Amino acid sequence: MSDKLFIFDTTLRDGEQVPGCQLNTVEKIQVAKALEALGVDIIEAGFPVSSPGDFNSVIEISKAVTWPTICALTRAVEKDIEVAAQALQFAKRKRIHTGIGTSDAHIVYKFKSNREEILERAVACVKYARRFVDDVEFYAEDAGRTDNEYLARVVEAVIKAGATVVNIPDTTGYCLPDEYGRKIKFLVDNVPNIDRAILSTHCHNDLGMATANTMAGVLNGARQVEVTINGIGERAGNTSLEEVAMICKCHSDIHIETNINTQKIYPVSRLVSSLMNMPVQPNKAIVGRNAFAHSSGIHQDGVLKNVQTYEIIDPHDVGIDDNAIVLTARSGRAALKNRLEVLGVSMDNGKLDKVYEEFLKLADKKKDINDDDILLLAGADRSQNHRIKLDYLQVTSGVGVRSVASIGVSITGEKFEAAASGNGPVDAAIKALKKIINRHMVLKEFTIQAISKGSDDMGKVHMQVEYDGHVYYGFGANTDIIAASVEAYIDCINKFKEVE
Repeated sequence: MSDKLFIFDTTLRDGEQVPGCQLNTVEKIQVAKALEALGVDIIEAGFPVSSPGDFNSVIEISKAVTWPTICALTRAVEKDIEVAAQALQFAKRKRIHTGIGTSDAHIVYKFKSNREEILERAVACVKYARRFVDDVEFYAEDAGRTDNEYLARVVEAVIKAGATVVNIPDTTGYCLPDEYGRKIKFLVDNVPNIDRAILSTHCHNDLGMATANTMAGVLNGARQVEVTINGIGERAGNTSLEEVAMICKCHSDIHIETNINTQKIYPVSRLVSSLMNMPVQPNKAIVGRNAFAHSSGIHQDGVLKNVQTYEIIDPHDVGIDDNAIVLTARSGRAALKNRLEVLGVSMDNGKLDKVYEEFLKLADKKKDINDDDILLLAGADRSQNHRIKLDYLQVTSGVGVRSVASIGVSITGEKFEAAASGNGPVDAAIKALKKIINRHMVLKEFTIQAISKGSDDMGKVHMQVEYDGHVYYGFGANTDIIAASVEAYIDCINKFKEVE
């Protein structure tokens, strides 16, 4: 008989803490519904006390999804817990996730306290949270570097206080897999009331060991894993949901089962990547562009003879359909709508008509349209309400001549034009834009990503601009990489607090 492993997805909380990847409430609901369809057991919807936006998102996600437990994060602070309980009022199943740092580094330097006082605060926050909900998860922040004997005391005390789940985070990604596995095993063997709660893993990828540590925890008794789509998260990221799900599926010998519908993994991965404007690295396990690609002649020969020689996963098992309908300029609305639904995007006819118009324009420029193109088009309406919009861009450049750009933009309906020369077409275009937007802005980061290898492909540009002491992140996508660069720059400017 197999054990059930609960999948706790924190894409909308820990994952969304990545700079430049913030979502609005509508986008968060879209991701939450996709996670529900994927089979996630618990959705950590946000940190309600941190901002009105997070508070509202937890409320709306609670209304939008049905069967997953909705979880809200708090510190060991009564006000945090009260606000979280209020945000969860519409959730069909609700959980408060509260806790405090337990390592000596946190106790001494962060809290300027001692072990006994932290133990008391841990118990108090769990008891207070139980006033509002029956399902309380306690996190022992920096448990990865916490002394095991003291950690066991904390775990025993919070379970006695009413914690139903105890999270053992490797907050800094420091642990080795064997070390983290032993920590979970120590708690299973030395906490007398451990049978009254579920042990959870929450591993970060600072040293590239998040998935290995998570699985070491599972093999030693943890029955909940805290993960994100594509492994996104602070710094180097979190444990990847798709990696854990497919490890459990491929290794039936470990007798661990999840509720994950693995055929929805790839579409959800692409949805999150598109909405968060965060590319998936090509060699990313399970969902990367090259995950099922073979370039070595030896590998190709083996795969052609028997796919199992070099592939342990059937691409169809993660939702990659080699026989999917190919979208071209001759495809109708029905084909586009079907592909969007496969990718987890639903929209009314009015919005579909607008996306279809943009689809036809793109299809005239490209030989075929891929899923990333479709998702970019589906998200294009996000810029419709921007104060500043690009009307036209004309660039002249060549070998041995200085590039010149002419640009036209609308600012709240008023038309502006400018021209400038520069060291290359992108530099000229941005200089022309700066003549209109007369602000001292410093370009900090500029990244170009092509979705595939075609010369007619959509180019995605990620940009980071510093203005008035703040850093803003922008994104642009276009078959013309110069236009995509300008769109990304405009996206940054539209996020400024004030543009005169």
